[in-house]
Amino acid sequence: MKKFLNIFFVTLGVIFFILILIASYFLIVDPYNIKPLLFGSDNSTETSTSKTDKNPALSEKQEKTLETFGIDPASVPSSVTPEQESCFIKILGQARVNEIKAGDSPTATEYFKAKGCI
Repeated sequence: MKKFLNIFFVTLGVIFFILILIASYFLIVDPYNIKPLLFGSDNSTETSTSKTDKNPALSEKQEKTLETFGIDPASVPSSVTPEQESCFIKILGQARVNEIKAGDSPTATEYFKAKGCI
């Protein structure tokens, strides 16, 4: 019985240690942008990015979304040709294209699906 309890508590300790390592990874690397939720947002970075309009065809929210994907908004074309728009409609659907044109941000999946249209 003593050996069973020893193995049980060592296993729990190892699991707890692994959970701490995973939590540390997510806090340090921050792949899901968790830090602003836990510690509040840094207003100085928001004001500096909002002053520079990298692409006049995109809203601030759309530019910020592209930056979180690691894409420079200046590299995205500022105008869309009719051929590109028909390609977007074919891939994403008319309703979703209308939402994006109205100012909604595309998801990462949508961006990478429609990247060939650009």
